[in-house]
This record gives sequence, structure tokens and C-alpha cells, in this order.
Amino acid sequence: LPFPLPKVQGTHPDCSIILYFQKREGECLEMIRSESQAPAPPGAPRQEGCQTEWDGVSCWPAVPVGQSRAVACPDILHVFKKSKVLIKRNCTESGWSFPSPPYHSACQLEALGSTNDTEAKARGSSGGCYFVTMKVLYTCGYSTSLAALFLAIGIFSCFRKLHCTRNSIHIHFFTSFILRGTAVFVKDTVLFSDESVDHCTMSTVNCKAAIAFFQYSVLANFYWLLVEGLYLQTLLLLTFTSDRRYIWWYILIGWGVPMVTVAVWVVTRLQYDNHGCWDDYTSLYWWVIKAPILLAIFVNFLIFLNVTRMLAQKIRSPDISKNYKQQYMRLTKSTLLLIPLFGVHYVVFALFPEHVGVDARLYFELVLGSYQGFLVALLYCFLNGEVQAEVKRNWGKWQSSMESNVFNLATQDFTA
Repeated sequence: LPFPLPKVQGTHPDCSIILYFQKREGECLEMIRSESQAPAPPGAPRQEGCQTEWDGVSCWPAVPVGQSRAVACPDILHVFKKSKVLIKRNCTESGWSFPSPPYHSACQLEALGSTNDTEAKARGSSGGCYFVTMKVLYTCGYSTSLAALFLAIGIFSCFRKLHCTRNSIHIHFFTSFILRGTAVFVKDTVLFSDESVDHCTMSTVNCKAAIAFFQYSVLANFYWLLVEGLYLQTLLLLTFTSDRRYIWWYILIGWGVPMVTVAVWVVTRLQYDNHGCWDDYTSLYWWVIKAPILLAIFVNFLIFLNVTRMLAQKIRSPDISKNYKQQYMRLTKSTLLLIPLFGVHYVVFALFPEHVGVDARLYFELVLGSYQGFLVALLYCFLNGEVQAEVKRNWGKWQSSMESNVFNLATQDFTA
């Protein structure tokens, strides 16, 4: 590059308030330290007054007795409203007076729905029940999804009649959801297992690796959904062509593209924005992850429209047999449901800043998102007529075998 790229100092929205006050406190303490170390002029009378003080919100520079200081409300975007009200404190013989007017009346918070509203819920009278409830809900969701996905993979793997390209793609899709659920639990363990750790300034190899693994699993999710759409379109376009020849291309798209994207993102963060735990979605380099996801969603939407058009033509065509029509409908109804279901909320939230609609974003991405794996296993496996027929057939064979064994044992005992 001819010009070096500037470093971007992004901050996770939930940490902006804490980091702001930490910075102001550090500056104030440095001022206090400088004043205490500065030697008094020789022969100058000792002046009575109030020393520089940090009150937890603002820094109040030293003034003589009888004078006052005035400060503005903290300038934190999307947290406090812009206000021209000044907060004053007088220096009396007994020390600094209380702020007038008080901070809570002078500095008004932004409207509900902002990041601060979410923070208030975490620290309010409910004692943090809001985020605790969210965590319980998505933990149950991911646990249910993981159990369903492992069972679905077991079913597709155990029955030989179900071994085909279509179900191989489903297994890869299921695996991407397993990775996503695992990544969520790993991220929670690394970032939030120790409550004594300051997550806003945490910057370890483990937490960065956990975030990178999580981003890879999310990307793999969207790109295997893209592969499901591509496969369905290929099946409709090339009816009499073997679909096994494309399987390695599908694997390259589903696992390879996310790997390259995350590798580029990691190198970029290491080079230009290596601070914190890399979970700051306000960073400019977050678009390295967001743009490929939006691209996959956009391509899937085009496939959705094209497949809908082709399916209508196939079903109306008299040249297509009834079995082929049933095969198309079986696969299409699942994929066409998932494409808009998985992409709509991501596109909607991607168009707004991170501080807008925090509650809705958390609910969709954490709670509802945790049950997506269960929904996929339900549509592609448990409600699949072919799978149900094969399970019933093997269950019947097993029952017949058990009854035959019991009959043989009974016969042997009788003859003996």
C-alpha cells in the first residue's frame, strides 16, 4: 500500500461508558499527582482552598475558598442528551459542596432503546436479571439445537440409503450450526467466566481466538445456507447431471470462503486495530466480516427468487414425472423457508448503527438465533418423509429380528 492505513480505535458499545470514565479519571489523577509534586514558590503564603478532586463523574480543578467551579455533563454519544446546563460546586471552608444541580437531574439520558437502556437493565433494581434471563434462554436454545443436530447427523450417517450428495450437504450445514453453538459456549467461558476480569480492557490471545472462532462459525453458517440454495438451483437447472461432481466446490464455498475471510480479518486486526478483545462491532474493520455475510444473503435472495420462478415452471410442465415433482417440493419447501428466515433480521440490523435497537438485536441474535439449529434439523431431517420411511423400515426390521431371536430361544428351551 502506498499510504499506511490509520489505526481505528473502536470500542464495544457496552464498554463506551466505562472506558470514557476510566480515561477521565486517569487524566484527573495525573493532574492531582502533578499538583502534589509541584514545589511551592519560596516565601509565598500557603493558600487555603479545595484540592483537585475526582468525584466519580467529573474532575474538579483546585480553587481557593469562596470560589466555585462549573462543568458540563459527560459528553458520551448515545448515552447523555446534549445539554447546556452547567453543574456547579462551591469551595467552602469545610471542602467541596455537593454538585448543584445533581447529575441525575442535569444530565438527562437518551431515550429508551439505546445502549444505556440496556446497561440500566443490567445494573437496575432487577439486579442483572435481564441478561441472566437472556443467557438462560439462549443456553437452553443452543443445547436443544446441539442435541437435535447430533441426532440428525447420526441418522443421516447410520442409514446407507440416506447417503447422497443432498444429505452430505445437509450434514455440513448441521456441522456449521454445531460449530456456532460450541463457539458461543467457548466465548462465554473465555470472556465471562471470571467476574473479576475487566472485559472492557481485556486483550488476551484466548479471548481473541474465541472471537475469531465465533466469527468463523457465523460465516460458515451463512455460506452453507448459500450452498443449500446453490444446490437446489443446480438440481432444478441440471436435472440429468450427476451432482457429485460439484460436492468439492460446495465444500470450498462452505468452509473455504469463511476461512479466508476470517484470516484476512485477523491479519487486519493484528496490523491496524489490535486492541481489546476484537468484539467491538463499531470498528471500521468489522465490515471485513459483515460484507461477505451480506453478500451471501443477497445472493441467496436472488436464488430464492430464481428457484421460485423455476419451480413454478417445473410443476406446471407435463414432461416432469410425479416423483421428480415430489423431490423438488420436498427439498424446496425447506430451503425456501430458511433463506428469508435466516437473512432478514441480519440485513435489517446491518443497516442501522450498533446502538439502535439493542434489545431487539439481542433477542433475535441470541434467543431466536439459538433455536435455528433445531429448526434446520427439524425441516431437513425429522420432518423429511424419506428419513421417516427409512427409520420406520429399519425399526420394523429390528423388531422382526428381535421377535425371531426370542422365538428361537423359546424353541430351544422347549426342545431341551
